[in-house]
Amino acid sequence: MQGVLTGFAVIAVVIAVGYVIGRRGYLGDNGREVLTKLAFHVASPALLFTTLARADLSTVFSSRLVVTALSTAATAGVFVAVGVVRGWGVGRTTIGALCSSYVNSGNLGIPIAVYVLGDASLVAPVLLFQLLLLTPIALTVLDLSARDGKDPLWLRLLTPLRNPIAVGSLAGVAASATGLHIPSAVMDPVTLIGNMSVPAVLLAFGISLCGSTMPGRGPDRQLVLLSVALKSVGQPAAAWALAAGVFGLRGHQLLDVVVTSALPAAQNLYTYASSYRVGERLARDSILVSTVLSVPVLVVVAALLG
Repeated sequence: MQGVLTGFAVIAVVIAVGYVIGRRGYLGDNGREVLTKLAFHVASPALLFTTLARADLSTVFSSRLVVTALSTAATAGVFVAVGVVRGWGVGRTTIGALCSSYVNSGNLGIPIAVYVLGDASLVAPVLLFQLLLLTPIALTVLDLSARDGKDPLWLRLLTPLRNPIAVGSLAGVAASATGLHIPSAVMDPVTLIGNMSVPAVLLAFGISLCGSTMPGRGPDRQLVLLSVALKSVGQPAAAWALAAGVFGLRGHQLLDVVVTSALPAAQNLYTYASSYRVGERLARDSILVSTVLSVPVLVVVAALLG
């Protein structure tokens, strides 16, 4: 319980500060856009590089990760299927699928892993899976849809290498896999820049709430409701069914995968939506509502399986 409340309290305070900044106009009319670009093009790639360069890639391969991957694919697949049938478009469907399945494994997942699960390393496989596979695939789809397929084939194949998030992730993986020693004179400033990522994302999210209507209204109402339902209920339910019914996980192992799957949508998804100027309200509302709902969901999961 303490971990759930601590993690959410930290996020809420920083978002509230962003809201005040937006209301007061301290950063001007373009403050949110500047913070978003800073996070997407500079701070987040630096954070991903330092995180993955120091990571033990062997922790990725486990039955827990397979459950996470399958439950992620299941919930994202449901949203994509509905999006195709309803004609929501590639960009909005991609953002909605991410909001349905991409968990906040970083700034919220780590404290919850420490206080609820008792081990911060348990969130590492989920974090690496999302950074190494899910993010590059989603951003490549967004890149290609934004260009409307006008680029030649060879240039489209290089799309992941033109995305700063993907480049930072791949560079970090390469450094970890090769055992490359990076001097502190290089790593320290990159780490310092990367530390701006989470605050910048949360502040930009808080600014975006200024003057906004209640979540779940407007043209994206159906997309928001579907993504929140899948994220808050569908993904943890799928993880429980797969972990217990297919892989036979019990006890703490079962609790670990269900808790991580019940985490809300990550705030950096709003950065992606803003950077590509697609589904911004969808991302903002989905993140906000799933974050609020995840509190009782996580409490119930911890009570039933803990």
